[in-house]
Amino acid sequence: MLAIIGLVLIALWIIGLAFKVTSGLIHIALVVGLLLVIFNFITGRRATSVP
Repeated sequence: MLAIIGLVLIALWIIGLAFKVTSGLIHIALVVGLLLVIFNFITGRRATSVP
């Protein structure tokens, strides 16, 4: 779920660059998106052990 949110934020950043949106908000979206994607890869899905 976090990876999807992160990828959406990164996509919004790319769209913002395409339309020459130069506010600081678009760069914050990039940073947050990258952090969410990296966090998702680090934590990953944990397998549950079956007794």
